[in-house]
Amino acid sequence: MDRIWSYAPDSGHVEGEDLTGCTVVAPDGTIGQVDRQADHYGMRHLVVDTGVWVFGRSVLVPVGVVTGIDPGARKVTVSCTRAEVKAAPRFRTDSETMDPQYLTTVGEYYAALPPRTASAS
Repeated sequence: MDRIWSYAPDSGHVEGEDLTGCTVVAPDGTIGQVDRQADHYGMRHLVVDTGVWVFGRSVLVPVGVVTGIDPGARKVTVSCTRAEVKAAPRFRTDSETMDPQYLTTVGEYYAALPPRTASAS
């Protein structure tokens, strides 16, 4: 499960790069913008502001689902769909980004998602 908390080698991630403000895009549309990045307990993740799409709430996305970073376009591409992000364990407060139990639950959810393949759903 450690892979879910690490950028893939081919993601385009550059250590120390600030992704705040980047648009986060799923295969089926835009999710929102990176509000902040965090790395608590070795569990790297992005907190994404979804705007009005999910009733103005933020979501926590492990960096292991990042498939591409385009710094010029200020865009982060993820492998999961909008529905998968919306169904992830609910992110309520900033303190959850430092709660190992919550982070483990989120990691298990994303790690269990089907691999990125063409699907009919």
